[in-house]
Amino acid sequence: MASKHVNHIEPYSPQFGTMIPLGTQKFMRTCVIWQIVRFIAINIRMTILILKSHH
Repeated sequence: MASKHVNHIEPYSPQFGTMIPLGTQKFMRTCVIWQIVRFIAINIRMTILILKSHH
C-alpha cells in the first residue's frame, strides 16, 4: 500500500483559505483599552439579562 504525499500549505497563502486581518480589525484585536470596554459592555448586558430572568 503506497502512501500519498501530503502537500503542506503555508499560512496566509492564497491556498490557506482564511482572511488576513487588516488595519482596523487588527487594531481592535490587539488594543487593550478596546478589549476592556468590550468586556465591561458584555458584562453589563449579561447582568441585565440575569436580573430580568430573576423577576
